[in-house]
Amino acid sequence: MNIGQHLTLPNGVTLKNRIVKSAMSEALADEYNNPTQAQIDLFAQWSKGGAALLITGNTPIDRLHLEHAGNFVLDPSSDMERVSALAATGKSGGAKILVQLAHAGRQTPEAINAHPTSISDVQLDLPGYGRPTPAIESVFEEIIAKFVRSARLAEQTGFDGVEIHAAHGYLLSSALSPRINTRTDRWGGALKNRARLSIEVVRAVRKAVDPSFIVAVKLNSSDFQKGGFDHADSVQVAVMLEAEGVDFIEISGGNFEEPTAYQHASKSGSTQIREAYFLDYAAAIKDALTIPLMVTGGFRSAGVMNDAIASGKTDLIGMGRPFITEPGFAAKLLIGEIEKAPAVEQDFPPANTLPRGAVLNWFCAQIALAGKTGAPDLAMSVVDGHETYLEQIKLATQLLLEARRD
Repeated sequence: MNIGQHLTLPNGVTLKNRIVKSAMSEALADEYNNPTQAQIDLFAQWSKGGAALLITGNTPIDRLHLEHAGNFVLDPSSDMERVSALAATGKSGGAKILVQLAHAGRQTPEAINAHPTSISDVQLDLPGYGRPTPAIESVFEEIIAKFVRSARLAEQTGFDGVEIHAAHGYLLSSALSPRINTRTDRWGGALKNRARLSIEVVRAVRKAVDPSFIVAVKLNSSDFQKGGFDHADSVQVAVMLEAEGVDFIEISGGNFEEPTAYQHASKSGSTQIREAYFLDYAAAIKDALTIPLMVTGGFRSAGVMNDAIASGKTDLIGMGRPFITEPGFAAKLLIGEIEKAPAVEQDFPPANTLPRGAVLNWFCAQIALAGKTGAPDLAMSVVDGHETYLEQIKLATQLLLEARRD
């Protein structure tokens, strides 16, 4: 078993190899949250790059609950010609493409929504986020219906499937966390109640789309916060999700307050982060499932990837950052032309010498450059990239709010 072998999902769809471009925050939508030509062109590059599957960045189902102003939103107000163009270019090079559907919940920036809907009123412990409003029963029904609506639109516009985002602290993820989900009704308390929102979303989506349409879920292996969603919970929820007919589960970890999924490996030996840092957590989940598992986070060496698959710890290898710096690396990795995916972050200054989020923001700035100019600027310093991206998001937010007022 290795990264070059095909994989047939439970619904009969076959992926040509085991490499997946995991979701990254492209932040390239226009002020109406429609895909831009830059975003469409970027997916054309990635589709030709050799990966079997591409997953879009966080794609909100609700315009009042964005991860940030640059999100592409999929709802009835979307420009369906552009959405269809994104799906078509994502498949143009032979890859399959999924839309990652999400509701940001309490992680919606205050400038976009001062009091976003969440599972409770527990506020994000970071500047720039307002106190959320706990959902009532009718709101849960609306949220589930919006996930279904967006999934149907994805199917109609030519995507191969959807990935339901239940990780990284967004609404479905926060519902799973006993630290954030303080409810005492049927949506809180015991794990089966905290998992209810994710399960009902997946159940409704699976029922609404064709059996050949891929339905996947992104799930935290752990929130890595005291009193939060832990690894034992994750194993149990993965089993619940399998029972609802999902085609694969992607494992990641952390949230905005504890951004484990965005870890930065520095040159300092004492802080060097090993490859595949969620793989040990994934092994127990894999043992509990019969459906495929995807692990995202830190993979770079072909040998590590092949060993992870051969040992039965994962079925799919998710990567993000290497696709930014070299869109065609996957094809080279698959034929043995290279032994390791690009890892420019290994040459960055130690994380503790940089502003919070600087490395992630540098990569986001490179996505924007690659989409607009066709190539990233790898000579750009980490701090310059960080500041560039913050300015991009500030401008995108201004344009979004102006468009809403109009």
